[in-house]
Amino acid sequence: MRQGFFGVFSKRSHKTPGVPINSTVYVFISLTLISILLLMVSSSNAVSNVKDAGLSMFFGARNGIYEISSFFSRTVLSISELSELRKEHAELLSQLQRYEEMERSRAEIIQENFLLREQLDFSTTLRYKRIPAQISGRDPDNLFSALVINKGSSSGISNNMAVVALQDGTQALVGKVIQTGVYESLVMPIFNTNSQVSARFFVKRFEGILEGQGGAEIPLLMRYITKRARNEINIGDVIVTSGMGGIFPAGINIGRVSSINVIEYETTMEAEVTPMIDFSRLEFVFVIEAEEVDIIPAVSEIQNGFNIEEEAGFVYD
Repeated sequence: MRQGFFGVFSKRSHKTPGVPINSTVYVFISLTLISILLLMVSSSNAVSNVKDAGLSMFFGARNGIYEISSFFSRTVLSISELSELRKEHAELLSQLQRYEEMERSRAEIIQENFLLREQLDFSTTLRYKRIPAQISGRDPDNLFSALVINKGSSSGISNNMAVVALQDGTQALVGKVIQTGVYESLVMPIFNTNSQVSARFFVKRFEGILEGQGGAEIPLLMRYITKRARNEINIGDVIVTSGMGGIFPAGINIGRVSSINVIEYETTMEAEVTPMIDFSRLEFVFVIEAEEVDIIPAVSEIQNGFNIEEEAGFVYD
């Protein structure tokens, strides 16, 4: 009985714990291995993700720093280049201005040389004493009726000497010297109201007295023309000096007839004459002596068409 009890007990205790103990251990071991494996896999992914994230952040920060430094570097370089460009631009503008001034000076020198050459050529055609001069100013007391030239008694100029000029290829009368200093002289132009010049029609030879009317833009007035000339003179006729009075040499161009006035109850008639000299452009003149113009041609020369004005170098249009 006792043996049977113990035998039964020992038989139970030998069979019962065998199967449950082995399966539990296997299950535990399996679950542990699976957990470790999953943990290892999940840990490697996390590390990889953390590593990738760190690298991404590092590269992003580095790229950002590079872009920012590049931006500031480009900005500094651009400012420096802009400053250099502005400096070069200013230098180029200065050089261009100098070149323009040089070109203007060159053009002025060429023009002045041309005028001086023209005046020199003209002076060689005159048969009487000529003194070249330049307009240097206006009479301060009479700005529009007197001219100042840069030659005076030291150059041989004296009062009542005639003054002529060459302009656009035409030589014509300017006026006469009325006051002489040592180095400057005062010239009364033909448009002065006190100016009177003995004149004649170049072709028809009718004479008159030419008077100024006070302004360079106002025509001169030729008075005391005989009425016999009414049908023989025309607008556009050339008026020259007659040589009467001993101041102005004969045959010097004065101007052209712009109008003819006939007054019935007068014994003479008048003509308006536009001067050939444009006084607003007048720069150079020649002072001449009337006494040396008395050139009397031979009879044979007169018969052959000798003309004292043409021989003296005066050209008429």
